[in-house]
Amino acid sequence: MGSAKVSERGIRIAIDRGGTFTDCVGNPGSGKMEDDVLIKLLSVDPSNYDDAPLEGIRRLLSKFTGKEIPRGQPLDTSEIESIRMGTTVATNALLERKGEDIAMVVTKGFKDCLAIGNQSRPNIFALDIQKPEVLYKKVVEIDERVTLEDYAEDPERASTKADSIDVAGDTAELVKGLSGETVRILQRPDHEKIRRQLKEVYDSGLKSIAVCLMHGYTYPKHEALVGKIAKEIGFEHVSLSHELMPMIKLVPRATSACADAYLTPAIRKYIDGFSKGFEGGLGTKSVKREEGSKSARCEFMQSDGGLVDVDSFSGLKAILSGPAGGVVGYALTSYDPETKIPVIGFDMGGTSTDVSRYGSGRYDHVFETTTAGVTIQSPQLDINTVAAGGGSRLFWKNGLFVVGPESAGAHPGPACYRKGGPLAITDANLYLGRLLPDFFPKIFGKNEDEGLDAEASKKLFEELAEQINKEISGGNKEKEMSLDEVAHGFIKIANETMTRPIRSLTEARGHDTSKHRLATFGGAGGQHAVAIAEALGISQILVHRYSSVLSAYGMALADVVDERQEPESKVWSDEKDVREYLQTKMHELKLKSTATLKEQGFSEHEVHFEEYLNLRYRGTESALMIIKPSKEEAGKEYDGDEWAFGKAFVKQHEQEFGFTLPDRDIIVDDVRARGIGKTFEGLEKTVDQQLKEVKPKDLSKEEKIFATRKVYFEGGRQDTNIYKLEDLAVGDRIKGPAIIADGTQTIVVTPGASALVIETHVVINIGESDGQDKQIDTKEVDPILLSIFAHRFMAIAEQMGRALQKTSVSTNVKERLDYSCALFDSEGGLVANAPHLPVHLGSMSTCVRKQASIWKGKLKRGDVLVSNHPMFGGTHLPDITVITPAFSGDKIIFYVASRAHHADIGGILPGSMPPHSKELYQEGAAIKSEKLVSEGHFNEKRIIELLLDEPGQYPGCSGTRCLSDNINDLKAQVAANQKGISLISTLMSDYGEEVVQFYMTNIQKNAETSVRNLLKEVHKRFEGQDLSAEDFMDDGSPIRLKVTIDPEKGEAIFDFSGTGPEVYGNINAPEAVTYSAIIYCLRCLISQDIPLNQGCLAPIHVIIPKKSFLSPSDNAAVVGGNVLTSQRVTDVVLKAFKACAASQGDTNNLTFGFGGTVFAEGSNARSETKGFGYYETIAGGSGAGPKWNGTSGVHTHMTNTRITDSEVFERRYPVLLREFGLREGSKGLGQHDGGEGVVRDIEFRIPVQVSILSERRVYHPYGMEGGGEAACGLNIWARKVDRKGVHKNGGDKPAVEEVKEEKRKVEVESEDGFRYINLGAKNTASMQPGERIVIYTPGGGGWGKVGEESRVRMVEDPMKGWRQGSVAGRQQVAEASA
Repeated sequence: MGSAKVSERGIRIAIDRGGTFTDCVGNPGSGKMEDDVLIKLLSVDPSNYDDAPLEGIRRLLSKFTGKEIPRGQPLDTSEIESIRMGTTVATNALLERKGEDIAMVVTKGFKDCLAIGNQSRPNIFALDIQKPEVLYKKVVEIDERVTLEDYAEDPERASTKADSIDVAGDTAELVKGLSGETVRILQRPDHEKIRRQLKEVYDSGLKSIAVCLMHGYTYPKHEALVGKIAKEIGFEHVSLSHELMPMIKLVPRATSACADAYLTPAIRKYIDGFSKGFEGGLGTKSVKREEGSKSARCEFMQSDGGLVDVDSFSGLKAILSGPAGGVVGYALTSYDPETKIPVIGFDMGGTSTDVSRYGSGRYDHVFETTTAGVTIQSPQLDINTVAAGGGSRLFWKNGLFVVGPESAGAHPGPACYRKGGPLAITDANLYLGRLLPDFFPKIFGKNEDEGLDAEASKKLFEELAEQINKEISGGNKEKEMSLDEVAHGFIKIANETMTRPIRSLTEARGHDTSKHRLATFGGAGGQHAVAIAEALGISQILVHRYSSVLSAYGMALADVVDERQEPESKVWSDEKDVREYLQTKMHELKLKSTATLKEQGFSEHEVHFEEYLNLRYRGTESALMIIKPSKEEAGKEYDGDEWAFGKAFVKQHEQEFGFTLPDRDIIVDDVRARGIGKTFEGLEKTVDQQLKEVKPKDLSKEEKIFATRKVYFEGGRQDTNIYKLEDLAVGDRIKGPAIIADGTQTIVVTPGASALVIETHVVINIGESDGQDKQIDTKEVDPILLSIFAHRFMAIAEQMGRALQKTSVSTNVKERLDYSCALFDSEGGLVANAPHLPVHLGSMSTCVRKQASIWKGKLKRGDVLVSNHPMFGGTHLPDITVITPAFSGDKIIFYVASRAHHADIGGILPGSMPPHSKELYQEGAAIKSEKLVSEGHFNEKRIIELLLDEPGQYPGCSGTRCLSDNINDLKAQVAANQKGISLISTLMSDYGEEVVQFYMTNIQKNAETSVRNLLKEVHKRFEGQDLSAEDFMDDGSPIRLKVTIDPEKGEAIFDFSGTGPEVYGNINAPEAVTYSAIIYCLRCLISQDIPLNQGCLAPIHVIIPKKSFLSPSDNAAVVGGNVLTSQRVTDVVLKAFKACAASQGDTNNLTFGFGGTVFAEGSNARSETKGFGYYETIAGGSGAGPKWNGTSGVHTHMTNTRITDSEVFERRYPVLLREFGLREGSKGLGQHDGGEGVVRDIEFRIPVQVSILSERRVYHPYGMEGGGEAACGLNIWARKVDRKGVHKNGGDKPAVEEVKEEKRKVEVESEDGFRYINLGAKNTASMQPGERIVIYTPGGGGWGKVGEESRVRMVEDPMKGWRQGSVAGRQQVAEASA
């Protein structure tokens, strides 16, 4: 790199301060790549310098000016044009919980909103539930309240008019909010009281606060008032949620405000310290003040991939600051706007591997993501951590090779770092010769001057190989694996682990992975890129010359961005007035943005805009952020109409979800303008232009070789040439096997691939894969292939799930992901199931086995079966299972099935979940075994009979209330099954049918071995005593269990003899539910990630007495069995194993609504009333255990559904949520306390029918080992009454009469005009406006005697610091549909 002359005030510096290294890229002002200077230094090196970025700038300035600048001397900025930085300060403060101490200010009734969050638990199989701790130290509840006057589900679509906030004045009860929705002000805040409350917080020493009030996104006046008072008191930092992100959803907005208040002071502290290292100041303001010539522009990278002036950089926008630079770097250097080939970014560093995607010339943003356990609402690049990088640890568990998610971290690091660390991916690459110690910085050892320690890696591999061989060879030397095979096995599993989420990232959005390029960067990416690309079907890899400092280079190329967004609620239409209204709103946002960017020195022609509308169909929650079509696109597709947002939305919806809803309104949720100050005019030549012009020249055998080494590839070690990148010229082409390296990166070119050097990149083209055609033995199990097939089978089930979600129509499947897809062997035994939902695990294979035996020998290609009957392996009727056989010749070789929750299938109540059904027919259509498709023909006529006509013939029952959704979803299930079959066919053509069948069987045997080992351990722990337990349903029905273990074979009998008889009610549970509960409990007890399949049940023999309520007769009602009895069975199994105290043992199913089918008395004449229905399940406390306290306000065991956000709840339904918080005093006490239940207090604003289906209202959740029991739940109806004892809602019976009628109901008279009536566990009532249902859910039991010393062990989640983009978000939603 030359040292070009520095142009007047031209030095540009870009810095990425990462966890381990700080990378600096400097340019003297020429803008030419050959003049760049790169510096890499340790981020923390206190013996040499205080601050790595300052040290980097000092070294660059010394180099450019030719004058040595002493350390510690303030730097002269007169020759610097700009400094750009990305920093991990915010991420680290969040990870280590070292931010500022803060208080949260929230509306009264919601003090626990962040402790409860969305009520789902992060890991469905963990008994010691660990939710991320909240960021605040104190909560202040403000007595203020507003709500939305109209509701979205209103069949009449009523719309109340009101004046805007500015016009309405201070006393108006109704005002029009910023989103255009009418807001009712119920309670105005008391200024003096707020001042007293905040002063108390200030005096306690807290100086930073976050404010988030209900509906503050559309009515910000109360938040602004709190902010004003706080500033007057002297708070140093105040984060107001409506200023940060005015989007609906209380919980993410409150978390975002807290994250901002928590992190911004830490960032300001860092920036102030950094600025002190310069003469004059940094940033736009100081440039304006022109302190002599001693000030420079300084911008920081934000999570959305845009730069912002140092003075405006805030904690909320800083969380992905570092990785965002890498995305910008590869996007701008690898994407060509002419050829439009999309790029997948693969950034593999020492501590994490991140993937992202860039296509169609703009960044993929997500608006709600989780980092370090904190869910943030703010535009961020969709970056997904998929592995722990080079530091991913290697394990041998349960006969499988396992990589990660635990990490060796930067300290101690992998074994070869000379700090006594564990085996990691880096060690495997080093041992196989794919990592070259000669090219690795010598920063290890006592004096930090030694290279990597290959011996340490080898020693640990020898130990691990010995353990593996002992288990797999059974003393036979021929079966043993070599060290090379073991190390290479781990590399293959690591690649397999990373490709699954990459596929999910691209395919979940409707893109084909194989049509992308792979851009790899980060220190370890080059060693894995070829294998990853091959697995994804990608044929070309781009490695930038600066790939190891690409994040810093990205900062140098990025644009300065100003984001503006406002909420909206308009219905989209092409009418002139709607467009003009939205265009005006957009124009106002653009004016504000332009003013901000002009402040920062941009002229008007340098400012460009991306204009977005956030659109969704009415009645759905899947909003899509739609960008305004470009001139070219509008001309080509929309008759030149550049404001064709509606048509663009329909097109994108079709691409992403596979269908459109032409008869539904399109709602505008938000208007967003992204102002971009252009600082980078595009590369001189794109990759594609260079590839056109380059003249490739194959290097001869001896040319330019730096060294030759023996490197391991599939099949054995091969002589591999090593080249130094700087020795290679543009046009040089190298055939694999080869390694290209420089001081910062190692690129492995496998046999069959070739590398071509161009000006900016090394381009790797993947040829025909080699070494894959060797014969695979089906006599002996290869543990590496076993681990790979475990991933492949799961990947097939996951891809089926994505196909189902994409083509389905209903909210349940599309948004709540309430479905399961699975593949089965030819007998109907489960092989793999995704997502891993406990309640579907045991039951789906019961269903497939039953159907396989019924139709044996009668099925043809193109036949598809359908069933939902509880006696045929169903759980409850809304879950419909669709089964497709796959043939080889005439024989069935496996089955695929998908089960989806249908929103309605008829019965006595909308939603088909009646709380008081007594017979099966009241719950809707029951299908035992039918052909849905016959030889490719969809039997629509028959399915209409089954869903609509037959259920409607019973007294008081209706057929399905949403037939078209049912049919669409069934077709989607058929398509998903078809996808599964084609994927398995591909797998068979890759490996051969015999091999696939062999590993299908062996993956089941592997799970079986894990369960057998668990049972042997349990037998040892309880010294052979029989394990037994009993518990009761609230009606007194007992569940009794005795577990007898055979320690020799590792088998167990689960005997439920003595369980109560079938019930004339709906808590009967089909046998399949008990199997699911057993599999779930076993998986929790093993507490390791094992393949969940039929093998888990092979060592278990279950005895369920016929005609008991766990094995009811054909026509028994079962809707409560699936949601309530399953929880009690789980309680009983865990009690028998003495695993933990009881959790709430309930799902608290609440439904309300009006409308539906009404029957004329004494006839079958039906009339339809338009209305709505709503269903939710409510969290409670989890039970404590031997090493953990219970968790409060969380879903447990057989369910994990999320709760609708409080603001969305009030927007969609005519309700007022008075309180949603933890129920103090409901937990069981002990050495370890249980978790608290919750209080949910809902007021209705119109007359509705309300039903509750719950348990644990009589029998308390038990404690264990001397721990106390938790409080029972309680369902209260706050019923209006006037002074004469006459009901407001039209009844005229005196109150005394009422008491006689309702003997089992407890009542409390009250001074406030209400009577408080206990509804019991299962009931339904017509509630009037102003009446409330208050649900108190049970807590969790305690463990151990009160007063004994706590033995709680906090286990750190290895994935805590992972960037949870759309892939993890999807996974969480899927697990929440349990």
